[in-house]
Amino acid sequence: ALGTATQHNHALDLTRSPSRPMHASSVSPSELLPLYQRLHARTEAPNERIAERPAQDSTGARDLGTALAQLGGIYVLAEVDDGLIVVDMHAAHERITYEAMKRELAGDRLAPQALLVPVDVKLAEREADEAEQSNDTLARFGFEVERRGIDQVRVTAVPRLLADAPIEGLIRDVIGDLVADGSSSRVDAEADALLADMACHSAVRANRRLTLEEMNALLREMEQTPRIDQCNHGRPTWTRITLGELDRLFLRGR
Repeated sequence: ALGTATQHNHALDLTRSPSRPMHASSVSPSELLPLYQRLHARTEAPNERIAERPAQDSTGARDLGTALAQLGGIYVLAEVDDGLIVVDMHAAHERITYEAMKRELAGDRLAPQALLVPVDVKLAEREADEAEQSNDTLARFGFEVERRGIDQVRVTAVPRLLADAPIEGLIRDVIGDLVADGSSSRVDAEADALLADMACHSAVRANRRLTLEEMNALLREMEQTPRIDQCNHGRPTWTRITLGELDRLFLRGR
């Protein structure tokens, strides 16, 4: 604030004659008014303007604006013409991944991505048995798993869309779901629930710092994703706070 005040004082000095040093008592309110107005004027660089994007149809969100910042390692703040968008980045990414996996699975199976370094996972013997017996089902969901012992499996590939997920936790939960479902036919019937659990593992975690470019990429994906208003578990993914609501909050215009 001190630096800003100094800059403004210098700007004022340039408009005055060197023979007239500035003193608070010698400056009239009418002379200060233009400086005050410039100080508080809302400026907007051309390359920072919010690009006009058409409203989405009922399957996706409307314009979610331009990212401003990340709050608490959880929320993305974005500016739109009529206010502020607040996004729960984990919930939003969870829905994006879930919908992408649903589209892939509709084409028969999830695309696998081979791991550069296979991961050995220790399981209960019953779970290792299930992994071995459900090899075809696991392959349909993008996993390549080998039995390595009584209580151990080796994961050599995971779904491409979940390549960054924590593999051990992911495979434990998937195999646990297979044990609970009990048969491949029931797995097919519960495929959406299994995909939802898998998507949760891969979603952006709290306290992960995103760049502005990453935040804007998330907003653009949200705009194109069906049912983006809620995550797979029914929680809202984003909300809008209008300028009118902010004005009322700060008692502006009263």
